[in-house]
Parts: sequence; C-alpha cells; structure tokens
Amino acid sequence: MKRILRDERGMALAVAIFALVVVGALVAGAFFAGTQEQRVGENQRRVQTSFGVAEAGAQERVMSWRPDSMNKRQVYPNDSVPIYSLAAAATAPGGTGRYFGYSYKLGSNIFLIDVTGRDQASANGVVAGGSGARQRIGMITRLAPIDFGIHASLTTQGGVDLTGNADVNGADQVPAGWADCDPPGAAQAGIRDPGANVATSGNGSVQGNPPVVNDPSINNNTFTNFGGATYAQLAARATITLPPGNYKTAPSFNGDGTCNRNDQSNWGDGINPTSQCGNYFPIIHITGDATVNGDQGQGVLLVDGTLSVQGSYQFFGIAIMQNDIKTSGGGNTDAHFWGGVMAKNADLGTQSLSGKATLNYSSCSILTALQATSAISMMRSRGWVQLY
Repeated sequence: MKRILRDERGMALAVAIFALVVVGALVAGAFFAGTQEQRVGENQRRVQTSFGVAEAGAQERVMSWRPDSMNKRQVYPNDSVPIYSLAAAATAPGGTGRYFGYSYKLGSNIFLIDVTGRDQASANGVVAGGSGARQRIGMITRLAPIDFGIHASLTTQGGVDLTGNADVNGADQVPAGWADCDPPGAAQAGIRDPGANVATSGNGSVQGNPPVVNDPSINNNTFTNFGGATYAQLAARATITLPPGNYKTAPSFNGDGTCNRNDQSNWGDGINPTSQCGNYFPIIHITGDATVNGDQGQGVLLVDGTLSVQGSYQFFGIAIMQNDIKTSGGGNTDAHFWGGVMAKNADLGTQSLSGKATLNYSSCSILTALQATSAISMMRSRGWVQLY
C-alpha cells in the first residue's frame, strides 16, 4: 500500500494565533473585570467620603447655631435659612469635600437640618464620566433650653425690703401686646428665699401662691449652676458683653427698617413685639456693677455685680445678678421686670425695691427668652435619616 502524506504546513501558526486570541480575550476580560471592580471601589469610596462630608456639615451647623438669628424664624414653609449654597459650598474639615443645604423650622422647638455633601474631586468636577458622588442627610434637632429653676418672681438668698409702691407678684402674667403666649399658668411664689426676712413698708406688697416661700435648698450654686449649663458657660455665649457702667438701652433700626443687632445698646423690643426688633432676644453679660435708666430690653441679662434700675425701665425675660438688685421706680410705667429675677446677694445683703418698682412673674417671657437663646441638640432617637 502506498503511504499517503498529509500536507499540514501552517497549522502551528493558526494554532498560535488562535491561542493568542483566546489568551488576549482572557486577559482583556480580566482587565475589564479589574477595571470595573476598581471603578466600583472608587465610586464607593467617593460615596462614603461624601457621606462623611454631609455628616460633618450637619454637625458643624449644630455647633455653630446662632440662636439670636435662627430660633425665632417662621415655621416651614414660610422660612428657611441656607447652609451655604451649591455655588458657594463650604469646605469640610481636612479639605475632604464640600457641603451645602438648608435648615428648616418645623415647630416651636423642632428644626430640620438638610445637608448635601460631595467629596473634593466630585465637587471640583474632575471625576470622569459623570458628576461624581454626593450624599444627602437630614438631621432632626430640638432646642435644648437651660433649666434655670425659676419658681418665683424673685429668687434670692438675702432679705428683701419693699418700700413705696414696690410690688413683687408671682401671678403668671402676659406682657401687653404679646399675642403668641399660652394662657397664664398657675401662680408662683412672689419671693423664694432660704428663710431670710421680707419687710414691707408704705404700699410695698408681695403677692403670689404663696407670697413668700422659704426654700432651704437655695445656696450659691442656685445662681451659678443651672440644668445643663453654668453661669460662666452662659456668659461665654453672650450676644452683648459690656463693662461696668451706666446704660440706656432702646431698640435701634437700620436705614432699611431692619433691626440693628450691631448696636450694643439695642436689647430688643419687648414693648412692641411686632417690630423688627421684637424677635431679637440677646444674652447680655455685664462684667460688674451696672445702672440702667431707660428704656427697655429683653432676653437673658447676666450681671456679675449689682444691678441698679432707675426710672420706668422694663425688661422682659430672665435676669440673674451675682450680687444685689436695687430699684427706684418712677416714670409712667411701674413694671420693671416681666419674667423671672434671680439675685444671689453675694454679700447676703438686702434687696432694695422702692418707688413704682414691680417684678411680675411671666412664664411667657421666660419661655420666649429661652426659645430665642437656647442652643440645639440632636434628637436622642430617630433624629437622623439618609435622604439619598
């Protein structure tokens, strides 16, 4: 039989080319899968970074909250305050990204902080193939008012001497023209002290339920340590800080009619609560003895020494003196204080109230001042949500 020879010249090249194609496809597939994994990992990293930036932005808003301008806003949807803007976003700590958003007032004490965060590359627009990553979170916060423990029109360690037409009244009263107050609550004591003497002469009087209550728990700490804060911490948050001296305070306005909050003699407008300064409740800290003689103020007043009040001066809110309060009423208005007064009597002297001086307990003035000056804190539960 004849041997048949097969012509297989060129098979090695074909097999080599086929093998190269298969290997190339496998390598390309591996590179594609690796690239996709890398992109997924990079995108996940950007998302996590953006999430951290959004969280940092929300926390920054809580820490830098301005009670004097934020707390008295109108309830949503009538009002909102930008937390920077998309075009002028704030830089997160460490330069990890930028954030922007809004804060909304949902109720008298509830606020929503809505923040969108983007990592630095996404914010700068250098991410290829798209707009990059971003995360949006919402944080429900509430006002955290300080518990001053005010349970009387006047709280003091020392004695009280009321002469002339001076009156301390613990009945809950609403200041004239204040339309957003709840109905008056139960009457409080006129004077709360640890057992010191209360003396009246002339037409001086003390009213309340009871007129005078002796509380042996009152001591120095009553006037320096409050629920959630100390006197020093509160003074550090003061909107207005003044040295000892004589002062005449009254509302002041800018040329466009808005309240001039840069004026150190502007302590708000409690007499005309619907004015532009009616929602301005500053924390005023006077670093020593002070005398006020006209016209009015509101908020939280902190006096490191003795406060002397002359004329028909009126104050709405909370007043705390580390020494005495002295009044000599006069003028055409007899109410000096609406809210609560705490006078430490550092030297355990006698509070002197004379003339037309009147101290009226007002829960509305106290609560309004607290709402306007309190910082915010995150809700203890269900206070945070990832919006997208």
